[in-house]
Amino acid sequence: MTVNRLETTAASINAVDQVVTDNYAIYQGDSCELIRAVPGDSVDFGIHSPPFEGLYKFSNFDRDISNNDGPAFWEHYAFLISELLRVTKPGRLHSVHVMQLPTSKIRHGHIGMRDFRGEVVRAYEDAGWIFHSEVCIWKDPVIAQQRTKSIRLLHKQIEKDSAISGQGLADYIVTFRKPGDNDEPIDGMFENWIGSSASAGGIDISRAAYERDIAERKAAHDDPANYKPWPYDKWKSILVWQRYASPVWMDIRQTRTLQYRSARDEQDEQHISPLQLDVIERCIELWSAEGDVVLTPFLGIGSEVYSAVEMGRRGIGFELKPSYFRQSAKNIAALGTKEQPAAGLFDFAANDNTPLRAAA
Repeated sequence: MTVNRLETTAASINAVDQVVTDNYAIYQGDSCELIRAVPGDSVDFGIHSPPFEGLYKFSNFDRDISNNDGPAFWEHYAFLISELLRVTKPGRLHSVHVMQLPTSKIRHGHIGMRDFRGEVVRAYEDAGWIFHSEVCIWKDPVIAQQRTKSIRLLHKQIEKDSAISGQGLADYIVTFRKPGDNDEPIDGMFENWIGSSASAGGIDISRAAYERDIAERKAAHDDPANYKPWPYDKWKSILVWQRYASPVWMDIRQTRTLQYRSARDEQDEQHISPLQLDVIERCIELWSAEGDVVLTPFLGIGSEVYSAVEMGRRGIGFELKPSYFRQSAKNIAALGTKEQPAAGLFDFAANDNTPLRAAA
C-alpha cells in the first residue's frame, strides 16, 4: 500500500491511525485538529451528520464534540465549520444532515421542539457560507414512536389530551455553498435512480417504461405525427431530476445503511445512527463529479467515504472513536472501487513513505 502524507501547516497535527490508498484516506483522531492539515480550496464536496447537541453521547472522549453542551458545543463546531469553509473550493458545496430536536420536561421544563436545524443554518451563515438549499426527508412516525417512545406520537395521548400530541421529527439535508465561482462545472445527465423501487413509491426508468410513456404522450399530442419525443437518456435523467428536485424526499430506503453492530464500546452510551446510503449517494451524485474529493469530518462507520469511493470519487474522513474507525476501515476496504487517476488521492499529497501518524 502506498502511504501519502498530507502537507501540514503545523508539526503537531498527527493521526493516531490511518488507512491511505489511491482512492481514499481515513484518519483516526480529532477532526478539529486533523482538518488543519488539509490545504485550502482543495475539497470538491463534503457531507456529514454532526452530533446533535445535547441529544446523544457517542463516546467517553473529552475531545468528542458530542460531550459538549450549550456554548461549548457551538464553540467547537463553529471552529470546524470555519475550517470546512477554508478547505472547500470556491463555488462548491457542503451538505449537513440535521433534524429538529425534542425537548423534555426533565431537561427543558416542557415537551416540545427545538430548532436545531435553524441553529445549524445560522452557524454556517455566520462563518461565511451561503445557505444553498434544503430537503426534508420523510420518516415513518410509527417506527419513530416505537424507537423513541415519545408520548407526542402515541394515539392514546390523542384520547387523553391532544394539546401534547405532535408530528414526528423529519430529517433534513441543509446544503451550503462557499462564495466564489466554481471553476470546474459539475455537468452531465443522471444515469441511475437512487431510491425506492417503483413498487414502493420510486420511479421506473427502464426502457420499457420509456416506450410506454412516449406512446402515451404521442397519443395525447395535438399532432401525433409530428411529435418528437426526448431521447431515452434525456427522458431518464429528467424523470430522476424531478424527484431529486422535490423539497421532500419520500422515496428514501430508510433501512439501507452500513452494518454497524460491531462498532460499539461497552462503556459508551451506545447510539449509532448511520445516515441512509440513498441520501448520501443522491448528494454526491448531485454536487460532485467522478474523481472529485469528498470529505467528511465525522466518519463514523464510514458511510460517506464508502459511498464516495463506490461512486468513483475520492474520499477523506476523520474519526475520533477507535471502534468506529476500525469498523469504517473494514467497511470501505470491502467494496470494489472504480479506477482512479494514477496521480494518487490528492493533488496536494506528498508521495513518500512518511505517514501522518503519531507514535503509539
